[in-house]
Formats: sequence, C-alpha cells, structure tokens
Amino acid sequence: MICPFCQINKTRNKILKEGKNTIVIFSNPRLMRGHLLVIPKRHVKKLSELSQEEQKELFDTAIEFQEKILQKLASGCDIRQHYRPFIKQNNLKINHLHIHLQPRELNDELYQKSQKYHRDIFKSLENQEVKEITQLFFK
Repeated sequence: MICPFCQINKTRNKILKEGKNTIVIFSNPRLMRGHLLVIPKRHVKKLSELSQEEQKELFDTAIEFQEKILQKLASGCDIRQHYRPFIKQNNLKINHLHIHLQPRELNDELYQKSQKYHRDIFKSLENQEVKEITQLFFK
C-alpha cells in the first residue's frame, strides 16, 4: 500500500499548515469535529526516528494547534500518537508517524460511545509490577 501521508492528496486532504518538516491536515475519516493530524513530511514510523529538528517542529506544531483548539473550538484536547506495527496498514491505520489532536468536551460522543467503559479496564498499580518493569528498563 502506498503511504498516503508521503503523497498528500491536496484535493482530499484539507491542509491547515505546511512547515519545513511537518504538515497539519484534518483527519479524514475523523472521530470528532476538528480532529487534526500533525504529520512529519519524512516517512518515519516511530518518534525515535525523527531528527532533533523534526522533533522540535512536530511538537511545536502540535502545541500550536492544541492551543488553537482550546482557544477556538473546545475546552479540552487529547494528543495521541500510536505505534502499532502488529496491525497492517489500511484506510484507518497508516504506517507513517502522526499525532492526533482531538477536541474534547465533558461527556462528548467519543466518551459516551467508548471511553466510559475504560473505567472497568483500569487497575491499581502493584509494587511487583513497578519492580518488574523497572528491572526490564534498567538492566
């Protein structure tokens, strides 16, 4: 599958901003009104593959548009980035790093349809887990 973020279709994707290293587009399909994507122009899959210059521009742009969302569109904003190599690329999952900016409100549609069920998934953090994970990271 050709990477749609490497070859941005300027007719299909409404571009809000284009910088030296990043581009901001409306997510299409979207989860909510104002759902944006901040995308590095260079094809990478993980944050660690970005240069320092690319990292700075990516995060500065995400912060800039989060502030625009908070000032003009919604009282909250989720910032999400996924790395899921175990899922094949399809029309909803693109193997090109991107950051989601999702305008949020209390009890919005996303919360009502799915996230209210997350409460049942959360568990208390146990000391044994802290110990095991810390040892894995710092062996």
